Amino acid sequence: MSKLYVVPTPVGNLEDMTMRAVRVLNEVDLILAEDTRTSSVLLKHFDIHTPMTSHHKFNEHKTVEHLVERIQQGTTVALISDAGTPAISDPGFLLVRACVAHDVDVECLPGATAFVPALVNSGLPNDRFCFEGFLPQKKGRQTKFKELAAEERTMIFYESPFRIVKTLEQMAEYWGAERKASVSREISKKFEETVRGTLSELIVHFTENPPKGEFVMVVEGCNK
Repeated sequence: MSKLYVVPTPVGNLEDMTMRAVRVLNEVDLILAEDTRTSSVLLKHFDIHTPMTSHHKFNEHKTVEHLVERIQQGTTVALISDAGTPAISDPGFLLVRACVAHDVDVECLPGATAFVPALVNSGLPNDRFCFEGFLPQKKGRQTKFKELAAEERTMIFYESPFRIVKTLEQMAEYWGAERKASVSREISKKFEETVRGTLSELIVHFTENPPKGEFVMVVEGCNK
């Protein structure tokens, strides 16, 4: 039976690829990749020769209906992103939603997602948390900080290295400089690092040590 497989890929170390993910990518008829150049390295490493085409945020609005039709006609498709689980701050949601709306079978494999190890490594409460992904860059940014000021659960954010210090400063402004936080970078890669402290301490650290790599920020919830 044809279906859409959502297949997580490593966020860093290629050894994090599961045996099941390799098997599925070998067996499907087509792989949808966020960036075929990036994914071609992964496929070559695991000797996967399945045809691949681009599926990214700039074309997914135009292609989802066509892709659903292909699956309905018998094509088995796997969706991957550059790293991690598709649809988690990456393309994928629109296609999954369209498949569900047309009663097309969807199966998401378990696998790598950057925010989970960052949350566990943080040492902050992880029994209840909220994932916010990327904060708005301009419009709605201040509103979002104000909305989250009273959030009691541990909060998780993705951030660009170019905005780490600015974001920490704004968090300190709206939530208090003594709020505890943890910043992880390059998860599962050679230079993986986690820095913990108050927001004020993290501002000092990343001002003195220019941030490089991909970042996950974990911030303590409001203690009422």
